[in-house]
Amino acid sequence: MIIRIISGIIGILVAAVVIQLGGAVFAIFAALLSLIGWHEYSNAMGKKGISTTYIIGALMLVLMLGCAWIGNIAELVAVLTIGTLLIFLMTVILYGNIRPTDACVSAAGVLYIGLPLVHLILLRFISPEQLSNQLNNLNSIKNIDSSLVGINIGEALNTLTNLNFDVGSALIWTLFICTWSSDTFAYFVGTAIGSHKLASAISPKKTIEGFIGSIVGTTAMAILIGHVLFSFPLVEMAVIGFLMSIFATLGDLVESVIKRFVGIKDSGMMLPGHGGMLDRFDSIFYTAPIFYYCVIIFGLI
Repeated sequence: MIIRIISGIIGILVAAVVIQLGGAVFAIFAALLSLIGWHEYSNAMGKKGISTTYIIGALMLVLMLGCAWIGNIAELVAVLTIGTLLIFLMTVILYGNIRPTDACVSAAGVLYIGLPLVHLILLRFISPEQLSNQLNNLNSIKNIDSSLVGINIGEALNTLTNLNFDVGSALIWTLFICTWSSDTFAYFVGTAIGSHKLASAISPKKTIEGFIGSIVGTTAMAILIGHVLFSFPLVEMAVIGFLMSIFATLGDLVESVIKRFVGIKDSGMMLPGHGGMLDRFDSIFYTAPIFYYCVIIFGLI
């Protein structure tokens, strides 16, 4: 438990630095995560005798995220097209070693890992403009003193309120916090009162009560983070929170199916006590694209 807590804290701190720095740091870190995820995916499929096109897949992921970073969508499509065709061409060049099923699983893995992270990068670099009402609601409590503990709450909040939250970083924080909240609310509500199984054949611990708790908790968190802190529209954030809770659960179930298929408990050991990259980002794989398109459709920027 101690190792899990320590690794979790370190992971959150690293994520905070990367998100706030943005730029090349964020893009490179996303590319690194994609390579870790691809390695985990390839190892998992290997347990079922499936050989992925490892080098081609890794190269595709790096190029995909690079295109997303510099905003070249046409080049991104070219990478997807040429890379996919090349993967299937390996069934000819390496006939007998790479089967059509290997090529299909390889192409699917690249898309499953790469495209959500592409949307994550697009979300982070969606706009360079500063939020007009940056953490506006926190300013009202910056000068409140706590006589019980003898500290100034404002001083404790200064570091947070003085951060440069541009639109991209605010959206990424909203995405991650809401997604993590979905898992957290589902776990605690399910543990406390859960009795009706949600998908017992796939994930025996998930309950309908936990799912409902996730919907309520994530919607509330989306309003708190997105509207109260970052001044995004209230109704739109409520809808986004509702959708994210559903897609976060679906993402978790999809990875559970994959792990059951290959017969593993965790995809890797990226964070001791928390599993691998695919374990930590399974929900993000589904919430990042839906959040990105909600931002565009609702005109949040």
